[in-house]
Amino acid sequence: MKKLNFALTISALFILAGCGASKDYAPPADASGETIFSSACTECHKPLSANVAMVLSEKVANKDAIIKKFQSGSMRMPAFKNIQGESADRLAEYILTNSQVK
Repeated sequence: MKKLNFALTISALFILAGCGASKDYAPPADASGETIFSSACTECHKPLSANVAMVLSEKVANKDAIIKKFQSGSMRMPAFKNIQGESADRLAEYILTNSQVK
């Protein structure tokens, strides 16, 4: 029983170590918001339909909050620090235009 608990604890630590980590993805300078979303975000955020990329809470349904979220990450989301400037603006605009607000 102790070995099982130890194995589960070690497994959980490895899983959590990946959460909140930084991703090295850097979009091409001319990449569209949709391209950046497809490359960086769809591994975890599967589009809900052809017209809905995500469902956003009201507190993050603005450009500045979205940019801060993907650049800083969170406990469950890695930080994408290399998405900066115009690329960050294009990604945030794509998310805002193609998401629902709950």
